[in-house]
Amino acid sequence: MNDVELAELNLTEISAGIAAKQYSSVEITRNCLDRLTEIGDRLNCVAGTDPDLALADARKADADIASGHIRGPLHGVPLGHKDMFFRAGRVSACGSRILAEFVPNHTATVLTRLDAAGALDIARLSMVEFATGGSVFGHNTITGTPRNPWNRDYVTGGSSSGSGSAVAARLVYGALASDTGGSLRIPASCCGLVGIKPTYGRVSRHGAMPLAFSLDHPGVITRTVSDCALLFSVIAGHDPNDPRSSARPVPDYQAALEQGIGGLRIGIPNNYFYGYVDAEIGKILATSIADLRSAGAVIVPVDIPLSFARASFLNSLVFHVEAGRVHSKWLRDCPEDYGPQTSDRFVAGLHFPATRYLEALNLRTTLLADFVDTVFDKVDILHAPVVPVPLPTIEASDPAHLMDYADYSAQISHCTRPLNFLGLPALSLPAGFDANGLPVGFQLIGRPFDETMLFRAGRGYERETNWTSAAPTLSK
Repeated sequence: MNDVELAELNLTEISAGIAAKQYSSVEITRNCLDRLTEIGDRLNCVAGTDPDLALADARKADADIASGHIRGPLHGVPLGHKDMFFRAGRVSACGSRILAEFVPNHTATVLTRLDAAGALDIARLSMVEFATGGSVFGHNTITGTPRNPWNRDYVTGGSSSGSGSAVAARLVYGALASDTGGSLRIPASCCGLVGIKPTYGRVSRHGAMPLAFSLDHPGVITRTVSDCALLFSVIAGHDPNDPRSSARPVPDYQAALEQGIGGLRIGIPNNYFYGYVDAEIGKILATSIADLRSAGAVIVPVDIPLSFARASFLNSLVFHVEAGRVHSKWLRDCPEDYGPQTSDRFVAGLHFPATRYLEALNLRTTLLADFVDTVFDKVDILHAPVVPVPLPTIEASDPAHLMDYADYSAQISHCTRPLNFLGLPALSLPAGFDANGLPVGFQLIGRPFDETMLFRAGRGYERETNWTSAAPTLSK
């Protein structure tokens, strides 16, 4: 099998192949490292690698298999992660100038769990500055903007821009990402991938760069639904180091994948979600709904409670206050080290009254109950857009050149941002391509802690359409 064929294998296939000794971790890892250098540089999606350490870890993985010791379901599989998940002794720059030489003294829980499952952490992947940077499409004035492997002139989505670009380009087999207002689902959609934003508290935030601690959701980006369920099953679960992580037992997310979606009630929103949807994107979304119906789902129109619109505004309020608090010292000591849009967003959070912030947090439970009672009393899952417009070029969407960028950004995250405030799980899935050949996606939204249902529905859709097998024609 040649290098390109190895790269085209998905995470589930490569994991099984390594365990069965069809491939060695060393050959797979070396191939990924070559691609991270040769293709990753052209896409500007790699923040850093340590080839010697990666290959040493791969040799250890192969030696363990030879001795009959398999550490877990990801044994020997090379992954890369958004450069905000701390590993003790290694730089975590978070897409910034301020932390360009920051070396943490502790490791993120999600990384320790991946380590325990046998995965190899071979690359830090690019991201928007401090996971915000004023850019919903992935721009970064500090480290440069990652490029979409489907067309390098176009955006990847942000803030998990490097994760989306690297996984789509087949540089690694999956990646950690984060979602505070759409930062995982948007790049998954823009790059033709599968991404899970879990229920708030389902995955530990310990050792991950904080942005807005009431809204931050670590998750994963992969090529297929099966890959996503596998990777997510490793990182989910309670962590005593994160007091907001849930103690609920972690179900077997892979067990129900092949049950099909016959009779599953999938809701189509009558209001809110389609306010900014472009006609071309609307047609692709309509086709995805028809495909779900063909797979056996029952399509049910459903009204979204009027209170849901408040969740978007409240998300922004909480975000600004919490992010401003995290960055207050740097804003005083080294404001010139931020990109201009980044500092503006953080400074805004320093001026909200504490009463408004506390009122917003107190409304969270009420708005969540209203949404769950109104929507999930009628359906099992809600279908909704992710990015409501065709993808722009990097140049055309540069925040520095758009006078109305704040409004534009709010429109792009219109469908994603409220779900962070409510803490609901959402699975982003690819649905085809626009007239420019760029990916289009949608999201399936579930009840709290019902990621199992989302993966089941996503897999049913995947079998019906096979969009997840599409790959960009990008060679070394």
